[in-house]
Amino acid sequence: MNGFTFNTTPSVLHEAGGTERLASLCREHGARSALVITDPGIVGAGLLGAAERSFADSDVAVDWFTRVEADPPDTTVRAAAEQALAAGADIIIGFGGGSSMDVAKVVALLASGYCRQSLEELYGVGSAQGKRLPLIQIPTTAGTGSEVTPIAIITTGETTKSGIVSPLLLPDIALLDPALTLGLPPHVTAATGIDAMVHAIEAYTSKIRKNPVSDALAREALQLLSNNIVTAVHQGDNLEARSAMLLGALQAGQAFANAPVAAVHALAYPLGGHFHIPHGLSNSLVLPQVLRFNEPAAATLYEELAPLVGGPEPTGDLIHRMESLIGAVELPRRLRDMDIGEDVLPTLAADAMKQQRLLVNNPREVSEADALAIYREAY
Repeated sequence: MNGFTFNTTPSVLHEAGGTERLASLCREHGARSALVITDPGIVGAGLLGAAERSFADSDVAVDWFTRVEADPPDTTVRAAAEQALAAGADIIIGFGGGSSMDVAKVVALLASGYCRQSLEELYGVGSAQGKRLPLIQIPTTAGTGSEVTPIAIITTGETTKSGIVSPLLLPDIALLDPALTLGLPPHVTAATGIDAMVHAIEAYTSKIRKNPVSDALAREALQLLSNNIVTAVHQGDNLEARSAMLLGALQAGQAFANAPVAAVHALAYPLGGHFHIPHGLSNSLVLPQVLRFNEPAAATLYEELAPLVGGPEPTGDLIHRMESLIGAVELPRRLRDMDIGEDVLPTLAADAMKQQRLLVNNPREVSEADALAIYREAY
């Protein structure tokens, strides 16, 4: 067995209604002033009620940053950091999907008083230095796993994103409250659930840092997610299915935080950058094609994963089973379904090649010509 390192969020609280304990968790970290970072959709859906009640009954002051958008730009990160500093926040809470949690991670660094770097200096692997504020993450979707990953993705231009990868970004607490996910729309449940399954598959087949702990988590996550995603999509008020999806997404996040994702994500990012397609759906649109491309190098690993994937057609190879699940949760299947012109595929392929931090993890080397062929097959 080769040596390996495994890191994750040190504390996980999985409890329906656990958000009611948020203020007390802040006090346990010595905090007196919290900034909650979230998005307008969370506010409009009334999901902040439990958190508001928690702080109303405590001596912890709270401020709210509610302007996070999908694929958050660097301007949003700066605005949230400025609000944290102005409020004197000594703990940061990410509340929502991956976008809100990613912004919260970076704000916890920028507003700490210990980080002497600009936002631009944080981008890359291991570039961040200093110390961050205490950080609690509360996911409201079962997908990104951001509550247990040391990664934040920020939009840096019209069509470009940059990643910050550092152990400093690992949160202190992941609070999983399945009650917050009961009202999630079916299409969001489907896309985020497939996203989490991609995390598990790519972690299990990761070329460089695959290890026994991440493997075990990836297998458990894939089984848990595949056995519950159809129920969660079509019976959105099923608390057991929602609870299982949150746990599966967390386990997949723990896996890929240590055995990083690869070509599916590399080819998905340009779809989000150019066409603002949600990240989970972007992954789903290219997943079968990337799996086929990788099969010559990963066939044995696919054979190990296939029996774990349940759903409406729990037979056949891994690719067939995943295609069956994507169909069962009624996600779009082709790039053309997203009003993407065939003429833009070469641009997407060129942009995918900029994601070398991901492509180096792929079990099979990907050239620009390969990326273009995959996009064409997905078209």
